[in-house]
Amino acid sequence: MTQGIDAATAHAWAALDGPAELVEGVSYIASSGVLPSRLPVRELARATVGVCSLAAAELFARRSGGSVPEVRVDEGAVATAFVSERHLRIDGRKPTSFAPLSGFWRAADGWVRTHANYPHHRARLLAALEIPDQGDEGDDGAPARQLADRLLSRPALEIQETVHAAGGLAVAVGAGHRAELPLVESRRIGDGAAGTLSAAALPAAGVRVLDLTRVIAGPVATRTLALLGADVLRVDSPRLPEHPDAHADTGFGKRSTLLDLDVAKDRLLFEELLSSADVVITGYRPGALDRHGLAPRDLLERRPGLVVAQLCAWGWEGPWAGRRGFDSLVQAACGIAGIEAAPDGHPGVLPAQALDHGTGYLLAAAVLRALTDRQDTGGGRHLRLSLAGTASWLTHGIRPAATDGQTAYDPSSWLAETPSPYGRLQYVRPPVHYAGGPDDWTRPPTLWGTDSPGWI
Repeated sequence: MTQGIDAATAHAWAALDGPAELVEGVSYIASSGVLPSRLPVRELARATVGVCSLAAAELFARRSGGSVPEVRVDEGAVATAFVSERHLRIDGRKPTSFAPLSGFWRAADGWVRTHANYPHHRARLLAALEIPDQGDEGDDGAPARQLADRLLSRPALEIQETVHAAGGLAVAVGAGHRAELPLVESRRIGDGAAGTLSAAALPAAGVRVLDLTRVIAGPVATRTLALLGADVLRVDSPRLPEHPDAHADTGFGKRSTLLDLDVAKDRLLFEELLSSADVVITGYRPGALDRHGLAPRDLLERRPGLVVAQLCAWGWEGPWAGRRGFDSLVQAACGIAGIEAAPDGHPGVLPAQALDHGTGYLLAAAVLRALTDRQDTGGGRHLRLSLAGTASWLTHGIRPAATDGQTAYDPSSWLAETPSPYGRLQYVRPPVHYAGGPDDWTRPPTLWGTDSPGWI
C-alpha cells in the first residue's frame, strides 16, 4: 500500500483543478513487475487511473450530498487495463495489434516509424513512396520488403515530410517534437444555471455523451464514462470504418451508430442528439470537424452548458498541431523511442500504449470534474488534452516512486469473459475504483455502427 500523497497523482489532480485536500484519499495497492521501462510508466498509469477514480468519487459525493468515498486502486488492475487490447480474445482468437507495414524502419540516416493499421493509411503510405499497393500482404511479404528498401535509401526527415504530404503516417525518430505541453487545458465558457444532476447510484448516471472518437484514447475515456453510468453513443462516419477488434475492446457499455454529417438527413439526426447531450468528446485533428459546425464555440452556442472535450495527438498549437498521429508515432517523435532504445540502437517502445490509455483516463477525469464544477457554477466547459501533452508529462514531470510491500503481478486476476455479438470475449475488467463503485460494465460492446441514433 502506498503511504502519503503520491506526487504524480497530486500533479495530475492539480492539472484537473481538483480540490487539493481530496488527493489525500487516494492510495494504491502495489504489485511487482508492472509496466517495466526506463521511464516512469507505472507512476503515470496508476496516477491517471487514480485521478479518474477520484473524480468519479467526487462527482458521486456531490450528487448524493455525502462524503467522498475512499479511492484505492490496484496497480495490477491498472497494468492489465493499459494493455487491454493484448488480453482481448474473440472466441479464443488473439487480435493483431499492428499491421505488417506499421513499425520502425531504417532510413538512410536514422530511423522512421510508420503507422498503416487502417487500409487508407496503408494506401497513402505506399502511394507516397511509389510502391504498388497489392492489397493483401501475400505470403512473400513483397510490400514490406519494398518498403524497407525504399526507406533505407532516403533520409528520415524527407520520408516524414513526403508521407505527410500524401496524408500518410510516418515520423522520423527523435524528430524534435519535444515541447513541454500542458497536461490538461480547461476553460469555462458562458454563463448559465448550476447543474441539475440529482442523486444517483452512479456518478455519471443520466449524463448523455456524444462520442466522436476513434482508436484507443478517446474510446477508453468514453468506455470509462459508460462504466460510471453515462449513456454513451459513439458516432462515426460510414466512410471511416473502425477495425472490429478495436471496437470489441473499447466498446463496452456503449452504443455505436453511423451518421454522415454531409447528408442532410443524418445531420438533422445529429442535431437532435446534440440538443439534449451533456457532453461531446472529439478525437480528431484540430479543426478537422469545424466545417461541420462542431468547433467548441459553435457547439456551445447551440447547446449552452455543454461540456466539450477535445483530444488530439500533437497538441493544439505549433507546426505539428494539424498532423495526424497515433501513440506509437508520438513516442517515436518526442524522444521516448530513443530513451527506451535497445543496446544496439534499435528504437524502443513503452511497455504499453501508455500515452493512449493514460490520456484516456485523464480525459474521462476531466469530463467528470467539469460536471462536478458545473453543478456549482453552471456554464459550459471546453477541455483539451493531447497525447503529446501526456508524453511531455512522462518525460519531464514524473519521478520514479519507491513502493514497499509489493505483491506478485498476475493479470489473470483482472480478466473476465462474456458473450457478445462479436463472439465470446475475454476482456480486462476496469481499473477505475472507489468504495462502493461499479466493478464491471453492464453490457458488452454492440456491433460497430449498428445501433439507432437515439438516447436510451
